[in-house]
Amino acid sequence: MSSNILSACNISKSFGGLQALHDVSFEVPAQCIYGIIGPNGAGKTSLFNIITGLYQADSGTLLLREHNIINQAPHKIVQHGIARTFQNIRLFCNMTVLENIMVGCHARSHIGALGAVLRGPRTRAEENTITEKSRALLAYVGLTESVGKKCAGDLSYGDQRRLEIARALATDPVLLALDEPAAGMNPTETHALRELLLKILADGITVLLIEHDVKLVMELCNHVAVLDYGEKIAEGKPADIQKNEKVIEAYLGITA
Repeated sequence: MSSNILSACNISKSFGGLQALHDVSFEVPAQCIYGIIGPNGAGKTSLFNIITGLYQADSGTLLLREHNIINQAPHKIVQHGIARTFQNIRLFCNMTVLENIMVGCHARSHIGALGAVLRGPRTRAEENTITEKSRALLAYVGLTESVGKKCAGDLSYGDQRRLEIARALATDPVLLALDEPAAGMNPTETHALRELLLKILADGITVLLIEHDVKLVMELCNHVAVLDYGEKIAEGKPADIQKNEKVIEAYLGITA
C-alpha cells in the first residue's frame, strides 16, 4: 500500500475556453502538512474544489488511500475522510458556535429522519455524544465553553476561522483541506493558527493547505507544490522551493 494519503494524477479542468488546470499531478504523504502556493489565478482553489467534490474534473484520477474519489459528490468525499474550510468563511451565522460544530458531527450520525422524529433512547444517547464531542472540539481549537453559546456571527474574525476548523474536524477527517486559513489574520492570530495546525498534525491528521502567506508555508509545511497558470511548476521541500528559478520567476516576474 502507498504511503501517500492523497495522489492526484493529470487533473485537468477548463471553464469554456479558460484552462484552469492542466495535467496537475502531486502526492501528499500521510502525516504531513502539504502546502499549495502560487500567484492569484494559478488554479489553487479550482484544484481544491475538485479534491472536495465542488467541481467536476475534465480528466484525471484522485486517490484517497487507494480509492479513486474523482468527481464524487461533496458529501461522499466527506464520508471518505476529507473535510475542508473556505477562503471566505462559511458559517451558519445565526446558529450558536456549539451548534455549528454539531452540524459537522452529523456527517457521521446514525440518527436518520425517523430517529429525529421519534427521539428514542438511542437517538438521545447519540445526541448527547455529539454535544460532548462538540464541546471537546471547542476547547481543542482554543475557544472557551462560554463562547459556545454565542452566535457564530458575533465571533471575531480569528475565532470564526477556528470555528470553521472545529466544524471540519467534527467530521473525523483523515485529510483536512484548508483554503487560505491565515487570510485576514494578525500576527498573533497567525501564530496561534500555526500552533493549532501542528497540534492537528501531531494527532494524526494530514493537512493540505492553500496559503498566500509564503513565510508561514515555508515554516510550517513539510512539502510544497507550486502552481502557475494552471500547471504545477515545482514540488518539493520548502528549502528547495525557495531556490527554484521557476518559482521565483512566477512570483517576481524575473528570472533568478
